[in-house]
Amino acid sequence: MEVVITDAATIGSLVADRVQALLERKPDAVLGLATGSSPLRVYDDLAARVQNGSMSFSGAHAFTLDEYVGLPEGDPRSYRSVIDVELVSRVDFAPGAVHGPDGTAADLDAACIDYERRIAAAGGIDLQILGIGTTGHIAFNEPSSSLASRTRVKTLIAQTRRDNARFFDGDVDAVPKHCLTQGLGTILDSRHAIVIATGSAKAAAVRQMVEGSVSARWPCTALQLHPKATVYLDEASAAELELTEYYREVVEHRSAVQ
Repeated sequence: MEVVITDAATIGSLVADRVQALLERKPDAVLGLATGSSPLRVYDDLAARVQNGSMSFSGAHAFTLDEYVGLPEGDPRSYRSVIDVELVSRVDFAPGAVHGPDGTAADLDAACIDYERRIAAAGGIDLQILGIGTTGHIAFNEPSSSLASRTRVKTLIAQTRRDNARFFDGDVDAVPKHCLTQGLGTILDSRHAIVIATGSAKAAAVRQMVEGSVSARWPCTALQLHPKATVYLDEASAAELELTEYYREVVEHRSAVQ
């Protein structure tokens, strides 16, 4: 696991650099897109690059991580609507190139199986962008999630619903209790996973993800099993790590051997 500690404002451009380098090397790359506050600076930076003509998503495809169950199609709080506003509408994906799990499906289990099939048919995820929750969840894989799990229906724990109430006018009762989410096994299949965490509220989860034992109690620790995971942190989210000086040295001297 590569750990990069910098300031929050710089993270957006560093991750955007990774996305741009991938698309220059492989214009038809498959991206995994997270929602929430963590990747917003990345999406702003990517949109600016597309608008100034320095990069393009025209040949790419993308799959979102998760979706609430029960929100009507087009609801502005659905993750499909959020990703459309924050990124898709601002760049040049081809029509139909961005996919998400169907939280309105009559048969949710079948919708999950179909989503896994679509990811596989696209060739798998080349670069997956992730945030991390205060409980250690990635996507909506809550504590106790199987490390081998695939896309499925999950029940959201109370803390996650409280954290997300800000998107529902502060009303925790309005936050759906169920979701569809890519599983930890699905995420581990990505060729490169990038995790973004900022702020002191994420520090405990970051400590577990990077330096803790691999455990279903902290789903984020599954990323220790990923062959190519990069974690971008600000000082506040990295505050509880023990090996920060080592991580800084690795980044500083990386170019000498890589």
